[in-house]
Amino acid sequence: MLGRQTFLAAPAVLALVALLQGCAGKMTPDTTGLPSMYLPLTTGSTAVDTAAARDMISAYRSNNGAAPLVIDPELQRLAETEAAAMAASDRPSKSQTVRAAVTRLGYDGADANLSAGYHTLAEAFSGWRDSPPHRAVMLSPEATRMGIATAYAPGSKYKVYWALLVAK
Repeated sequence: MLGRQTFLAAPAVLALVALLQGCAGKMTPDTTGLPSMYLPLTTGSTAVDTAAARDMISAYRSNNGAAPLVIDPELQRLAETEAAAMAASDRPSKSQTVRAAVTRLGYDGADANLSAGYHTLAEAFSGWRDSPPHRAVMLSPEATRMGIATAYAPGSKYKVYWALLVAK
């Protein structure tokens, strides 16, 4: 799930967070000064920065000849619901099942990246980029809209559950 580069970068990010916290007293993730893509999503009060995720995925799409995505409010709600359901069941859902459900709700070209265990947006993006099926979802040429969400389950195996939904 985590590539070697991501695995090696994680301790450096954690050390930076610890250093910043030690210098400034008790800090919340919002005041660390870290870009939101590196903030750990392993607390109940931290959520993925949807605008940063959209921008990161859209830049990746642009670099690969695909149009940018916009956040769709309904896809966003569906992604939040799916992430919460995965966290409650302590396992990632099957993308085929979620894709079919989103299609039945009227979204053409629906697809999904569903995963667990990535603790930051940067880790999730890197993992998806390095996985051919997940990469295909991010680069889907017909996609124009997206929703992305995480859910934190502290007592679960993976801790953080991810849902990225894309559609026309």
